[in-house]
Amino acid sequence: MATAVQRRRGGDRAVSPVFLAVAGVTAAAGWVVWSEAGPASGGVGRGVAVFLAVTGAWVVSLCLHEYAHARTALHAGDASVAAKGYLTLDPLRYAHPVLSVLLPVLFLVMGGIGLPGGAVYVERHRIPGRIRHSLVSAAGPLANVLFAAVCTAPFWLGALDGVPGPFRAALAFVALLQVTAAALNLLPVPGLDGYGVLEPWLSERARRAVEPFAPYGLLAVFVLLFSPEVNQAFFGLVHGVLGALGVGAQETWCGLDLYRFWQEPGAVCGAVPGVSR
Repeated sequence: MATAVQRRRGGDRAVSPVFLAVAGVTAAAGWVVWSEAGPASGGVGRGVAVFLAVTGAWVVSLCLHEYAHARTALHAGDASVAAKGYLTLDPLRYAHPVLSVLLPVLFLVMGGIGLPGGAVYVERHRIPGRIRHSLVSAAGPLANVLFAAVCTAPFWLGALDGVPGPFRAALAFVALLQVTAAALNLLPVPGLDGYGVLEPWLSERARRAVEPFAPYGLLAVFVLLFSPEVNQAFFGLVHGVLGALGVGAQETWCGLDLYRFWQEPGAVCGAVPGVSR
């Protein structure tokens, strides 16, 4: 017979109904985009389906990113992450719903950039060893890398025969978001995971000197991205990675064009077979 502690432990790690609902909406919207009937035939209806599928996939990836941090922290020595609900994949459990979910979705709508969400609260004093601390920080971006690998698999495996153009473009756009999220998160900037990987190896003096700037690191990165030179270099890197995986820039920007169903359609989708707006 299960004890109260065992039941509580199971509840701390059971998959959240909120996450399952988001995943269900994502799958349903993806099916509509794939389908050749109904809203998927074109127009605003298909755009709404693309919007729901891409936004849902992005929220799912945010949950997996934060879950990866929490699961790695658990195995590294911080058992408190379970009691905080971080192992349930519930998007409402991760740091702050606005900073971790709503703000990244807003940036997704505005600029097609995978904004890193808020981190889980890991009790670092419970984790021994610098390598473990670095692994906890690296786990989140690695989740984005794996998500990107799954999204791009049909491209680099040459398995696109029979895949409808709108679904292909939406998948390419989701891959773009994952690569941008991983690239931004891995920057060695205070407040981002890349710095978290390096921080355990810095001297105490260096960590103290950098600590006051951590809350502003992400903001500084996005200010720099408004610079045409920096923006061009960043997206040049991103599209270089995607291109190596068989995903063309036209496909990713067509996905963004379909995603913004409320705007007048552009000509970018004309180069993607099977897509018309």
